[in-house]
Amino acid sequence: MTNETVLITGASSGIGRATAEAFLAEEWTVWATARDESDLQELRDAGCTTAELDVTRPAQCRDVVERLIDAEGRLDCLVNNAGYGQMGAVEDVTTRRMNKQFDVNVYGPHRLIRAVLPHMREREAGTIVNLSSVAGRISTPGMGVYSASKFALEALSDALRGEVAPHGIDVALVEPGPVETGFSERASEELEPVEASGAYDRVYRFFEDFDAVSGGFASSQPEDVAAVIVEAASTTDPDPRYTVGPAARVMTLARYAPDRIRDRIVDLLYKLA
Repeated sequence: MTNETVLITGASSGIGRATAEAFLAEEWTVWATARDESDLQELRDAGCTTAELDVTRPAQCRDVVERLIDAEGRLDCLVNNAGYGQMGAVEDVTTRRMNKQFDVNVYGPHRLIRAVLPHMREREAGTIVNLSSVAGRISTPGMGVYSASKFALEALSDALRGEVAPHGIDVALVEPGPVETGFSERASEELEPVEASGAYDRVYRFFEDFDAVSGGFASSQPEDVAAVIVEAASTTDPDPRYTVGPAARVMTLARYAPDRIRDRIVDLLYKLA
C-alpha cells in the first residue's frame, strides 16, 4: 500500500518543521519545503523529501507539485504553512510592504491550491490545511496588516470548502493563538524596521513589553499545532476550523462581544502596557 503523501510549505523551523516530524511519525511520505533547502537537512536525514520552494514564485509552486506527483503518484494533503507577520500601525506600513504580506500569506497558498486541485479532483480525494491564526478572527492595534492577510485566507478557505466538497476534497483552517516559535524575531530579521510616525508609540510599547506575538502570552508549542494539523489531515470529515491553545479559544470568543466593548477592553490593555 502506498503511503499517504503530504506537501508542507515553510518547513525550515517552528510549526512547519514540527508538522513534518509529526507526519513522519505517522508514517506519511513527507515533502518538506522551504525557501532555502539547506535549512531542511535535518528533516532530510529524518526521512523527508525536501525541495526549495518560495511560495511567491508561481512557476516554482507548479514545478514542485508536478515533481511530487511524478515521484509519488498522489498527493493526499497540502499544508499551507509558510508565512510571516508584518507588524506595525496601519499608517506606518507602506502599501509595498502590505502587498508583500499578502503575496506570502494569501497569494502563496492560492498558487499552491491551484496547482494541487487538478490532481486531487482526479482522485476525488485530498485535504487542504491552511494555517491561519486567531488574528484571522479578531484584529488588534499593531496587527492590522497581518490580520488582514489572515482574514483574507479565512474567506478564501470558506469559499473553497464549498466549491471542492462535491469533488471529495476537504478544506480545514488551523488557527493557533500565540506559539513559541520565534515568529516575530524571524519577521523582524527579514524586514527593514517600520518607519514609525510617532503617533502610535503605545502600540509599539505594547509589543516590546509583552512580546505579544510569540513571547509573553505564548501558551502553545509548535508540536501542539502540528498534532492538530495531522488530525485535520487524517480524519475523513475534518472540522472547518481548529483553534489551538487556550489563548486562541478566549480570543475567538472575544469576537462575539459587541465591538464597542471589545474596543474598550483592548484600549485598557494598551494603556496598562
